[in-house]
Amino acid sequence: MKIIDGTGAVLGRLASFVAKDLLKGEEIVIINCEQIIITGNKKRIQENFEKKRSKVGSGQQGPKVSRLNEKIVKRAIRGMLPNHRKGRGKEALKNVKCYVGLPKEYEQSKKILAGRKPNVPTKSKILQVKDIFK
Repeated sequence: MKIIDGTGAVLGRLASFVAKDLLKGEEIVIINCEQIIITGNKKRIQENFEKKRSKVGSGQQGPKVSRLNEKIVKRAIRGMLPNHRKGRGKEALKNVKCYVGLPKEYEQSKKILAGRKPNVPTKSKILQVKDIFK
């Protein structure tokens, strides 16, 4: 089992890193999901999430895109997997667990700092997952 600390990691890079390991059959736990960053234009990112959340037809019940930090990360990982509705992508997605903060059972475990690159954009282009809906 791999335990990945999401503090300061870029969402897309982290999701692709995790998806590759999931397809190999590994179990992965991601902690500190609220500290993962999304790069790009803040206004455009917020508009896209609100647009996705407002797509509710007459036969649908409730929003299909969650506002919870850990669910946003898990959905990004799901997008990197093939056949997430059936097949090996669905089986792989069962092996990932996302948490806000640090659960007690993982405090003493060794953590991996994944998905980080030295060329992360400047502070004006960074948006944390927890700040999307503010």
